[in-house]
Amino acid sequence: MATIQMKVNPEDLSHIQSGGERVPDPGIMVIFGASGDLTKRKLLPALFHLEQANLLPKNFAIVGVARRPLGDEFAADMRAGIIEFGGVEENDPGLEEFVSKIGYYALSFNDASHYAGLKAELDRISAEKNIGPDRLFYLATAPEYFAPIIDNLGAQGMAQPEHGRVGVVIEKPFGHELDSAKELNRNVNSIFHESQVFRIDHYLGKETVQNILVFRFANGIFEPIWNRNYIDHVQITAAETLGVEGRGPFYEKAGALRDVIQNHVMELLSFVAMEPPSSFDAEAVRREKVKAWRAIPQIPITNAVRGQYGPGVVAGEKVIGYRDEERVNPESVTETFAALKLEIENWRWAGVPFYLRAGKRLKKRATEISIQFKQPPLLIFNRMQSSGGCGEIQPNLLTIRIQPDEGIALRFGAKVPNTPNMAVCPVNMDFDYAGAFGTSSSNGYERLLLDAMLGDQTLFAHRDGVEVTWGLYTPILQSWANKQPEVFPNYFAGTWGPDCSDRLLEHDGRKWRNDLGGNK
Repeated sequence: MATIQMKVNPEDLSHIQSGGERVPDPGIMVIFGASGDLTKRKLLPALFHLEQANLLPKNFAIVGVARRPLGDEFAADMRAGIIEFGGVEENDPGLEEFVSKIGYYALSFNDASHYAGLKAELDRISAEKNIGPDRLFYLATAPEYFAPIIDNLGAQGMAQPEHGRVGVVIEKPFGHELDSAKELNRNVNSIFHESQVFRIDHYLGKETVQNILVFRFANGIFEPIWNRNYIDHVQITAAETLGVEGRGPFYEKAGALRDVIQNHVMELLSFVAMEPPSSFDAEAVRREKVKAWRAIPQIPITNAVRGQYGPGVVAGEKVIGYRDEERVNPESVTETFAALKLEIENWRWAGVPFYLRAGKRLKKRATEISIQFKQPPLLIFNRMQSSGGCGEIQPNLLTIRIQPDEGIALRFGAKVPNTPNMAVCPVNMDFDYAGAFGTSSSNGYERLLLDAMLGDQTLFAHRDGVEVTWGLYTPILQSWANKQPEVFPNYFAGTWGPDCSDRLLEHDGRKWRNDLGGNK
């Protein structure tokens, strides 16, 4: 297939001024569970990138909170993480000043008596460094600690101060199913007002995800055909080549449906399916997302399939099966792959199937949205394909690549040169983010952390949306729990998943797109 590369005219970028972002007020970010990998690999590199871009206030502090007594060792470990995972040079002139803003406080998350000491420590830092009352509490802990941390912050008066902005960031999972999600939301909202709560999904920090809204609503040529009259079906794939990477106990409780589809994939679906918001403020965007989710009828259990990987070959290397992974039950029935078909019953999407899938140890790492358009009613060119063509005419396809090679591609038919019978071959018009705008060291958390400090909830999940999506998937999870899979494992590592996933589409006369990825 031929590819036409699309470039951005540098003159079109020349008028864009850097530094247009609003800088948060001075404050302290408190990271609970700071000794975990997320802080070192993602959060601290993201905060350093924000400081490099002059998007953090001069008077700003970071306090890591965990159970182990790390002391000064914590800041040194974070410095190493910024260099290793943030694409930062060891001799970067701003690194030492940034590291000087990092502190640490050891406490037991469940021990209420420890939180008075934390409050005193934050007050001391605030007075010493002339930092105002703004606080952002980031919960990067296991879910069982969310409730005690929130309760103790409230008990010490740290959730609702008289002055300043206070927020709480909660990492997924937001519950384990519908009832636990509702219980968590009740607990959080008994201490923090919903306007203070930032349920974070790192997918929404990715530029390509945000660009879906720009692509749809800032370009007049696409929205008129973004409906059931022109679109045949939509596929959303979140494929990983990695296994559980030592997180066996976590994954045994989660599985692919909970870990990826209920949150990441449903967020992608909402951006594709939502109606145009009245504005791009948080309330308007989130309202349209929830409306799209609420238009999804209950998913029949026959429209959902699951799988678990066995041994196989990934990127030329032999890998073990899921049941042989570290700290995984050797008879585990946890799904490492899930796929389903759903529909959206509204005027725009009635009759258009959405196929979703996510899995580990698949053939390629790729997260993509594929929108396939309907064929023209009269395919006169198919009659001429025997002479110089490329086989049967393929339908137009719009592909939005989320990771790893962010971009957008449009497939259409073009005449093959020097063929007398109008022979047609598919070509790709391909826009690549890195090629157009240059590579970025951003990991997606920069945008989300900055928005949380500014109080902007646009790219964060609302409690209503969390409960609606859990309401769709809890019946499937309950059915799977009550009926053991007939055969697990049922796909080899390094393939595109189990055969039952293919049959899900074959029943409708369709098939998965497995030629995923950009041109790299």
